[in-house]
Amino acid sequence: MSFLPAFLLALIAAVPMGWALWSAASQALDVSAWQALWADPQTLRAWGMTLWTGLASTLLVWWTVARLLAHGFIRQQLARWLTHVPALLATPHAAMAIGLVLWLSPSGWALRLVSPGLSGFDAPPPWLTTQDPWGLGLILALWLKEVPFLLWVAATQLQREDLRRRWQAEFALAQTLGHTPATAFAQVVWPQLAPRLRWPLLAVLAYGLTVVDMALIIGPATPPTLAVLAWQWLGDADAAMQAQGAAAAGCLTVSVAILAAVTVMVLRAWARLRRSTSSPLLFQGQAPWVGLAIGGAYLAVWWALAVGSVSGVWPFPQLWPSLWTGDAWAQVIASAPTVWTTLGLAAASASVCLVWSVAWLELTPRRWQQALRPWWLLPLVLPSVLWVVGLYSVALQWRLEGQWLGLLLAHAVMVLPYVLLALEPAYLAVDPRQSAVVASLGQGRWTDLLRIKWPLLKRANASAWAVGFAVSVAQYLPTLYVGAGRFATVTTEAVTLASGAQRSLMSAYAALQMLLPVLAFALAAYLGRPRQFEKIGSMKDNT
Repeated sequence: MSFLPAFLLALIAAVPMGWALWSAASQALDVSAWQALWADPQTLRAWGMTLWTGLASTLLVWWTVARLLAHGFIRQQLARWLTHVPALLATPHAAMAIGLVLWLSPSGWALRLVSPGLSGFDAPPPWLTTQDPWGLGLILALWLKEVPFLLWVAATQLQREDLRRRWQAEFALAQTLGHTPATAFAQVVWPQLAPRLRWPLLAVLAYGLTVVDMALIIGPATPPTLAVLAWQWLGDADAAMQAQGAAAAGCLTVSVAILAAVTVMVLRAWARLRRSTSSPLLFQGQAPWVGLAIGGAYLAVWWALAVGSVSGVWPFPQLWPSLWTGDAWAQVIASAPTVWTTLGLAAASASVCLVWSVAWLELTPRRWQQALRPWWLLPLVLPSVLWVVGLYSVALQWRLEGQWLGLLLAHAVMVLPYVLLALEPAYLAVDPRQSAVVASLGQGRWTDLLRIKWPLLKRANASAWAVGFAVSVAQYLPTLYVGAGRFATVTTEAVTLASGAQRSLMSAYAALQMLLPVLAFALAAYLGRPRQFEKIGSMKDNT
């Protein structure tokens, strides 16, 4: 039995990931490249901007999710909220950034709503509302995009039957002792839930510190973030500049590691003192307004993408386009190979990772899963530019550069942690006594899996597959580098068009980038629906 877990570990997690990390580390440890990195006048300013945007967005996400979870748990509304979260999760990062640009740019919807009557502007003002030097646009985009992810992970923990019953009983007991609902949640439920969110929180922090596509679209430009600088240097034809880009990726990795260690120490120190320091103030107030604001922002982004994709001539300050046209969608339809490449990569990588995850959770002893959990979560917490350096080197060494198989491998490495993270809580919640009952009836393991366990987990499996599909659709850097420019996806086209002036075509690709994961989640909801049994009508006595 120990051979199969070792084979699974080597198949995806150990060999590709380990090889990629080793290749990236060997390039990132070039002393001369580090010297050139710190001698560059852009580095310190870019690094400071990275720390500011990453930490600020992560703190906002943590505060928002804590408030929403407290309100949902106290009012018993989490189950209803979970029905809306997949739609928010399905919105890719690049699509969110493009939608915000359509609203916040000087010629965007926000200023058109008040022009010229209230603002007095007959032409777009020269304001830095997007790509601002303070990084506020990037912080807003990261906050809106990461709150649904962390909320969804936390809600899945609260929906586990074993945890939910225990925490609800303890929550009720605390109230019988005289505590208010907010105090009971702060001192009983939250201290037990927060440590379970450690890895997802670190993933949010790492993404905020190392994001490239959103920073290119809505992030600061003078200076850019360090991740954007690393991306620019890695794409340079000069080998010295490429080495400097690898060193910048190493600098981001060290920054993420240090901040992650500080975050873990703070959480542990807070957990030791939680009984005396857990304040209900964090969980009081009008939390529904926060949720409504986030939901309204998503609706505004979807609306902007939909209108922008069919807009033609649209002079400022007119609220609506003067010309409506479907030319942008006609161009998207004409680029069918791009859409099929996106669909094929997303479906294949999500399916491969789902099969691997199910096999891993079924065959691997629990102690192996706990010991190796940090390893397969590394793609969540290490910079994407670092993975790109390593995966590109692996693709070159294995002669997979510019090949569909190499691109699939790169996507699978990035998708796997999300699928396993989505699937693991459901597997942990399965009562092992069910298998014992099946065995006592003389049935084998395959009967238990095919007729009992997997049918009960089909909703979790379908949701995990949809999450993997959405993550693959959103991949930008692995597609760009490992694909060697030979494979265009909806995401690479949307990010490329975001730097141009083709508003309708950019909006159409961003809307399609959002529509594909929505369809995947809709398919998962359909496949994961509970089985319907025929109702037995009232029996009539025919005698």
